[in-house]
Amino acid sequence: MWKHLIATSLFLVLLAPLPIAAQQKDKTAAAALPTTLLKRTTTQRHHRRFNFGGTITVVGAPRGAVTIEGWNRNEVELVADIELNASTDADLDQLATVNRFVFDEDLNHLSVLTTGTHDREYMKKVAKNFPKKLLNLPWKIDYTLRVPANTDLEINAGYGPVKVAAVEGALRISATESETSLTLTGGLVTTTVTAGVVTLTVPARSWRGAGADIRLATGIVNVDLPPGFNGDIDAEVLRNGKIVTTHEGLASREKPGITERTVRARAGAGGAFFRFTVGDGTVNIRKAAQ
Repeated sequence: MWKHLIATSLFLVLLAPLPIAAQQKDKTAAAALPTTLLKRTTTQRHHRRFNFGGTITVVGAPRGAVTIEGWNRNEVELVADIELNASTDADLDQLATVNRFVFDEDLNHLSVLTTGTHDREYMKKVAKNFPKKLLNLPWKIDYTLRVPANTDLEINAGYGPVKVAAVEGALRISATESETSLTLTGGLVTTTVTAGVVTLTVPARSWRGAGADIRLATGIVNVDLPPGFNGDIDAEVLRNGKIVTTHEGLASREKPGITERTVRARAGAGGAFFRFTVGDGTVNIRKAAQ
């Protein structure tokens, strides 16, 4: 009960608009950037042995993509594209010492942790005399991982797309502004995004696992289900927007049934439970493309 109330409270906080002072700070920082910057992109590749059934945590950069795909090997493959921007090569070299990532490993848990100028506590510990002129320069890291299919995932992302496919396990995603694409057939999925588009595509008629809870403060949630899908579906728009239901296999499960603001429906024979919540925006429940 308390966990549910805390999660709901945290989600409602996301519905509040960004304070004016914070907006002005972002604009001032952007205006202060040099007009001409050098760009440096480097690619790093790593492999780690990793057993099925473990947990992988990815703490992404403030900006950048996170793409994760399941495969049938007991190892993790990581490709990281790191993009830095600065006025000189010397500045790029200095940024490269802090804007990067590190591994944290134990027997059943592998973490990919982004470090950089966005983390004040980190900078105080490792770069006390770091030049202030470099702190607000734009940078990003795009992560691509292949992981064992039966893996639990924790993804903390900022601004940028998040894609997860062919993984079954406990999946937890949080992102600031993202186009999030999930192509999954099972697991327990919990996703919270402040703004953007979240698309859940289920290619199988029955979900192997507990289901999914997807929450989006502002934007669009697309739910693509195959014909003959079995599951129980709840959807709700909290403030402004509507629910568009075009999947022919849905029937009312309990009051209020299927409306433009609330859905309590059953697909086929029912089964795993799916909850979709949007603060302001649209929920589309539709038939997946063949």
